Amino acid sequence: MKKRIAILGSTGSIGTQALEVVEQNPDLFEIDCLTANSNADLLIAQAKKFKPNSVAIADETKYLQVKEALANDPIKVFGGYNSIVQLMSLDSFDLVLTAMVGFSGLEPTLAAIRNKKTIALANKETLVVAGDIVTQLALENNVAIYPVDSEHSAIFQCLYGEFSNPIEKIILTASGGPFRGKKRDELITVTRDQALKHPNWTMGAKITIDSASLMNKGLEMIEAKWLFNLRPDQIDVIVHPQSIIHSIVQFEDGSMKAQMGLPDMKLPIQVAMAYPHRIKNDFPRFDFVNYPNLTFEKPDMETFHCLSLAKQAMDKGGNLPCIMNAANEEAVAAFLNREIGFLAIAETIEEVMMNATFIQQPTIEDYKNSDEEARRIFKENLAKKKFVISPDN
Repeated sequence: MKKRIAILGSTGSIGTQALEVVEQNPDLFEIDCLTANSNADLLIAQAKKFKPNSVAIADETKYLQVKEALANDPIKVFGGYNSIVQLMSLDSFDLVLTAMVGFSGLEPTLAAIRNKKTIALANKETLVVAGDIVTQLALENNVAIYPVDSEHSAIFQCLYGEFSNPIEKIILTASGGPFRGKKRDELITVTRDQALKHPNWTMGAKITIDSASLMNKGLEMIEAKWLFNLRPDQIDVIVHPQSIIHSIVQFEDGSMKAQMGLPDMKLPIQVAMAYPHRIKNDFPRFDFVNYPNLTFEKPDMETFHCLSLAKQAMDKGGNLPCIMNAANEEAVAAFLNREIGFLAIAETIEEVMMNATFIQQPTIEDYKNSDEEARRIFKENLAKKKFVISPDN
């Protein structure tokens, strides 16, 4: 039988690539539900092409545009963020690809788990913000969470057939981003456009900036902790500029497994959607002859302070990762809007982490309140113009 799929965030980078995988495998997958934040034009085009049962757009000002455009199609149209959450209770699909950006992915993911939908997780912030609650709820509902991030997919693939064998540690690989090897004084004049030029991967703007600051790797450390039930001291990061080894598992006997391949997000998307099967594709193949040297470096956590902030948040736990995540989302948005400089991303996050209320054992309501408090503190600090202004201005 075909897998019936709902894609949350279908107009983003992960969502559009997932639809390519579906298009290439029409005998295996069927699109049942698509949601978007505000890109009405692309959502309409996707709906007309894939003919889902329902679509939803979070931006209510775009609802009428979508509804009118699909008036002659047998597609139910919904508007508003809450409608996306409510759609997770439908019985018409069995797998949910959560590719919404940031904190907004948390509630729909929780709703999908409560309704016993298998999760293909591309929204790492869901586990960063509330990993304890999400994983416990998944356990209670016997729901599988398959990782879509290339690094976590690599770990997952390395664990095929090894689930009963204890892990000594995992090593997440990082490309180093566009500023690998640079020091702080060289990053003062970094512009928005420079930061958006990733050397290996084609991704959305937010995750590309996170990669440039190495915050993305910090978020992935926290995500890995919850996905694979690890202690913080079992998670390492190493810079691997070629992005061929996507991550490594080391077992108790010292043996190591690595998953390798060219940097292409369609493969981990396909792995998560098709599990437990591997399906044939025509993606470009890796050839060792073209990569005679694979190199590795220790990450510079002093220059790229976001990574050390994420490690602090992971080590302390509680609601601190949630606070950090909210501050990072605001800081990246401010950088993309040319309101602060690149180095100010880490400075603003650290300021919020120092001043927000810490809770050791937060509830879901505490997480929501912490997210709101962190954003409020950030905006208050931004209004005071405490941080370095973007060189774009």
